[in-house]
Amino acid sequence: MRKYLVTLHCWFGLTMAVFLFIAGLTGAVISWDHELDEWLNPALFHAASTGTPQAALDLANKLEQDNPKLMVSYLPLDIEPGHTLGVGVAARPDPSTGKAHELDFNQVALNPVNGKIQGQREWGAVSLSRENLLPFLYKLHYSMHIPDAWGIELGILFMGIIAIIWVFDNLIALWISFPNFKSWRKSFAFRWQQGGYKLNFDLHRSGGVWVWLLLLILAVTSVSMNLNFQVMRPVVETFSSLSPSPFASRAPQPEDQPLEPGISREKILEIASTEARKRGWSAPAGAVFYSPAFGLYGVGFFEAGNDHGDGGLGNPWLYFDGKDGSPAGSVIPGTGSAGDIFMQAQFPLHSGRILGLPGRIMISVMGAVVAMLSITGIVIWLRKRRSRSTAQKVKNA
Repeated sequence: MRKYLVTLHCWFGLTMAVFLFIAGLTGAVISWDHELDEWLNPALFHAASTGTPQAALDLANKLEQDNPKLMVSYLPLDIEPGHTLGVGVAARPDPSTGKAHELDFNQVALNPVNGKIQGQREWGAVSLSRENLLPFLYKLHYSMHIPDAWGIELGILFMGIIAIIWVFDNLIALWISFPNFKSWRKSFAFRWQQGGYKLNFDLHRSGGVWVWLLLLILAVTSVSMNLNFQVMRPVVETFSSLSPSPFASRAPQPEDQPLEPGISREKILEIASTEARKRGWSAPAGAVFYSPAFGLYGVGFFEAGNDHGDGGLGNPWLYFDGKDGSPAGSVIPGTGSAGDIFMQAQFPLHSGRILGLPGRIMISVMGAVVAMLSITGIVIWLRKRRSRSTAQKVKNA
C-alpha cells in the first residue's frame, strides 16, 4: 500500500510543482498587495492636490457623466486623507449595437478634490510595468493568466483542479511521512549538520509535517476560492444547509452584453442603510458595487480602513436587484448554518486576514514554504530518477 501511495505522491507532486511554486511565491507577495502597490504607484494612490474632498458619490457620478462609455462598478464611500479615490469601472452597452463599449482599463484613480483622473489601468493585465505588477502577480496566483475560452474561465478552473489534487496529496503525504510508530520522531527532525540531499529530504518531509495543517487549510480554501459554486458549495451542502447565494441563482450575462442598472446607487444606499438600521448595525456603508454580469448591487458595511474585515470573518454585505432594488440576499459573518460560517471563513483563512496582521505575516511565510516544498520535491525526484538510471545501467552492463 505504501509503495503505491509514494508513487501517487510523486506524480501528484510533479503535476503540481511548477504551479504551486508560482502560487507560493506570488502568495507571499500579494499578502501585502495594497502596501506594495501604493509604494510602486504613488500617482494612483496619492492625491496630487490638497483641499476639501468631494463626496465619493458625487465623484463617481461626475466620472460617468464625463465618460458615458463606462459605469462605476465598485465605489469605496470613504476617502483616506491625502489619497485618491480608487474606483472599479466596467463598459456600458453601446445603444446602437447592444454590445459593450471597448475599454482598455477597469480601474480609475480620481483626485478627490477636483474629480480629475490621475491614473487608470487594466487590473490583471499581462504586464510587468510598475502600475500593473501587483495586479499581474495577484491574477497569476489564482489563474496563471491562462486565457478564457468557450465562456469558461480556464485559468481559474485549472488552478481549482490543481487545488483539488493538492488536498488529496496533503492527505497522502501525511500518511507516508510516518512509515512506522517507532521512527515517528524522524518525521519531525532536520539533519542540519549533514546538509546536502539528506537535509533536502528533511526539508521536504519534516518541513511539510510541521506545517501540515496550514498546508491543508491553504489547499481546501484554494478549492473554495476557484471552484466555489462548482465544487465547494455542493460538497458542504451534503453536510449542512447553505443560505441561497444571489450569484448562484442567476446566470451571468456574456461579457460583451452587460446589464445596466435600473436604479441609482444613491437609492440603493438609502435602501441598504434603512435595512442595516433595522438589523441594529452601527457600522456605516463602506462600499457599494454593481455587477453588470449579474445585475446585482452589493453594499458592504464597515468602518473606514477596514474594507477587508481583518481580524474576523469579514464584513457584512447586503445584495439588491439592480433593476428595482428588491432584496437579493445577504452575507452576515458569524451567522447562519455551520455550512454558512464555514464558507464565510474561506477567504479570511486563505489570506490570513482572519488573524489580522499576524495572519498575513503567517500566510506570507507559508507562501515561501510552499515554494520550498515544490523545489525540494523536484530535487528528491531527480535524485531517485538518477539512482534508478544508474542501477539500470549497472544491471545491463
